Amino acid sequence: ALVKTDEQDVITFLLTTEIIPLCLRIMESGSELSKTVATFILQKILLDETGLNYICQTYERFSHVAMILGKMLIQLSKEPSSRLLKHVIRCYLRLSDNHRAREALRQCLPDQLKDATFTNCLKDDQNTKRWLNQLIK
Repeated sequence: ALVKTDEQDVITFLLTTEIIPLCLRIMESGSELSKTVATFILQKILLDETGLNYICQTYERFSHVAMILGKMLIQLSKEPSSRLLKHVIRCYLRLSDNHRAREALRQCLPDQLKDATFTNCLKDDQNTKRWLNQLIK
């Protein structure tokens, strides 16, 4: 319920907790539903300017988030979930709003996002296709 609001105070509070490392662990090894919820929480944190700046503040934080998102794409290429893929793409797109993160993503954006891996999974989701096209430009 905390992350369903757009209150900056909530994001600021969450950044003082262990929520990001916990979400990243769940995103790596949880069930599909748990991964979806954890990725949604990370997405909400990233959508807030304070959250985006926090994650992109150090290369270690950014690279850890990017590594987990990349691992998720490998898993999603084997076991597609359009709902989870939508949140992963949205996280990447929001990371690209940060100049340094955008430069890093140009070097390390997974091939699965650039080739036709997820074409079938996204065929009925125009919003996510548009986000993906924005990301790979």
